[in-house]
Amino acid sequence: MKKNILIIEDETRIRFLLRDYFLKEDFNIIEAADGDEGLNYFVNNKIDLVILDIMMPKVDGITVLEMIRKVSTVPVILLTAKGQEEDKLFGYEMGADDYITKPFSPKVLVAKVKALLKRTSDEENFSSIKDFNGLTINKLSHEVKVNGEIINLSPKEFELLVYLSDNAGIALSRDTILDNVWGIDYYGDIRTVDTNIKRLREKLKEKACYIVTVRGSGYRFEEKVNI
Repeated sequence: MKKNILIIEDETRIRFLLRDYFLKEDFNIIEAADGDEGLNYFVNNKIDLVILDIMMPKVDGITVLEMIRKVSTVPVILLTAKGQEEDKLFGYEMGADDYITKPFSPKVLVAKVKALLKRTSDEENFSSIKDFNGLTINKLSHEVKVNGEIINLSPKEFELLVYLSDNAGIALSRDTILDNVWGIDYYGDIRTVDTNIKRLREKLKEKACYIVTVRGSGYRFEEKVNI
């Protein structure tokens, strides 16, 4: 089944360019010229991934991302002219899964989309359910529950939790986590791991104690925790 890609970008030239590249790769494309239009399309269509420009009229990209994250864990790639480290970190903190700086290579963007969809595909990657005393991780449905309540995690937060829990009891360095969750081709700041761990802990609430900080190294998922 073809994947539906929503491109929210106010520059017509870029939208058309991306549309042509993704159509050649057998994706379905939905285009929006501003944030308001993009949110409308998102609500009324099944979207598998969003390519989102930050600087747009009516509703800016960060606001769109915030609204998407309130209701969905769909992968989001930010597309922007802002290339400062602080801008990228802020984008990740808001729940983005990747960050592309203009000017960019459409071929590289298509490759990133394919890789992200592959990592977040239920059919290809998730096949079991784990329960840690009220913290339930369902790899098949891509759901995490705390005491029966569904917790809304971004795809990257979910991958991070799955990776940590699959390696329970093992101290994992930040570099190791970065390579296995973000991929060895990711060149972002290692603080991305800390940022996502912080967000994950906040969402897990009282179950955050399963993720233990290993001083001077990284993190460990502690399978046996007295709560």
